[in-house]
Amino acid sequence: MKLYLVPTPIGNLDDITLRAIKVLQQADAILAEDTRTSGVLLRHLNISKPLHSYHIFNEHQTVQRLVNQLKEGKTLALVSDAGTPGISDPGFLLVRECIKNDIPVECLPGPTAFVPALVNSGLPNDRFTFEGFLPHKKGRQTRLTELAEEERTMVFYESPHRLLKTLQQFADVFGADRPASVSRELTKVFEENQRGPLSELIAYFAQKTIKGEIVICVQGREPKKSGRRSDQREGREIDNDDEDE
Repeated sequence: MKLYLVPTPIGNLDDITLRAIKVLQQADAILAEDTRTSGVLLRHLNISKPLHSYHIFNEHQTVQRLVNQLKEGKTLALVSDAGTPGISDPGFLLVRECIKNDIPVECLPGPTAFVPALVNSGLPNDRFTFEGFLPHKKGRQTRLTELAEEERTMVFYESPHRLLKTLQQFADVFGADRPASVSRELTKVFEENQRGPLSELIAYFAQKTIKGEIVICVQGREPKKSGRRSDQREGREIDNDDEDE
């Protein structure tokens, strides 16, 4: 009896881990956000297991049934279309109910899009905030206004058809000269990472046909001056008054 959260490749199918393959092979059934997408991966791995839909539109209706199956002793593996389940994907509700019912939950380490996008952005990554997808309408401006004071690097997910609108909103709120990066199609043949001020990113992507999953990283606001500064290389804070001692 156990629920496994199994990260799957965000593009390159070779990014699956040996342990993930083993868990998928041994599970009694696999819960998939899209059975067609996961079916491609399972065929690539030569794994044949019962595959059931578990997505944002049915998770509330299916959670109790899945909990009952786990209580009966089954081992289930949850996968999303790409990356780690629960990160801007279904998974949270099932994990919460399993914990309430004393059902073991184990999350395997593995692919997720925001980590490589953040690391290769060239922006400070000693402290960051993952914002995922911004609200499409209600609450969007409120969230952006709140983030205007954020000093940590901010990481967002976005769809291709909203990229330009979002970059423009970022420029309006954070300033057109704020350093940022846009990563798309990570780990795939046409992977692209563009870095620069928001104004330059807007001009660049305005001239392109935009496709693929997108991660946007935006540098935080410059911190207010104080007697301390951060030294990321050493992983510590330095008191400016004591630097010469």
